[in-house]
Amino acid sequence: MDREEYAKLKLIAAKARLRALEQVYTAASGHIGGSLSCMDILTVLYFHTMRVDPADPKSPDRDRFVLSKGHCTPALYAILAMRGFFPVDELKTFRSINGRLSGHPVTNIPGVDACTGSLGQGISMAAGMALAGKMDGKDYRVYAILGDGEIEEGQVWEMAMSAAKYKLDNFCAFVDVNGLQIDGPTAVVMPSEPLDEKFRAFGWNVIVIDGHDLEAIDKALNDAAACKGKPTMIIAKTVKGKGVSYMENNFKWHGVAPKTDEFNVARAELEAQIAELEGK
Repeated sequence: MDREEYAKLKLIAAKARLRALEQVYTAASGHIGGSLSCMDILTVLYFHTMRVDPADPKSPDRDRFVLSKGHCTPALYAILAMRGFFPVDELKTFRSINGRLSGHPVTNIPGVDACTGSLGQGISMAAGMALAGKMDGKDYRVYAILGDGEIEEGQVWEMAMSAAKYKLDNFCAFVDVNGLQIDGPTAVVMPSEPLDEKFRAFGWNVIVIDGHDLEAIDKALNDAAACKGKPTMIIAKTVKGKGVSYMENNFKWHGVAPKTDEFNVARAELEAQIAELEGK
């Protein structure tokens, strides 16, 4: 990734954060904190790494992505719209009874590869897609994002065993480790660390990164693609609510929409970040 590409992706991520915020505010519903924490990962995947074509979203040769933490659709929809899978203007219909952009992803939305929301199931479907690719002799890769609260689901660890057994080196997942879930810090609700040691013990290639460092994300994805014989888990250390000062590291912003005064503050902060990146 050269400096020009880095700057382009940084700006896309900032604009996508603003669009995620606008969706949640307009709908008066949605999960903004965890959407902001995974935005940099989604930006690198969809605008740099993944082989996808908005004009042919169901191509059998495309790379696949599964948002296993399915409540964070404000991030996914913002990225899909900006990538050209559907009009950006449609984001205004998020969680509307008259629109298709539901609170959790469904496959009638262009670019969505799996219906998710029940935690633990998305990552299992992603492993199944990777296994199908192996069995069919396809060269596509499968990517997924887990929440660190989602790690508490036993099904995640069943997936981890099977993905290692079948040597799914076409499979790369992220754990978005923002340290918070709906009831508070994950370390208090149900401690899951050390995640790196646990996934290594399950037979995975493990990479630990700063989940907001675009270059680190890119390098980790390249290293994952080069790894043979093992699936890769990228442990991405992130900040819940990243980019909005009063939302950062605050578990309140899980399933809560900002009020008008809060929205105005958040919008001003994100617009200032965008202006700085545009050199204005």
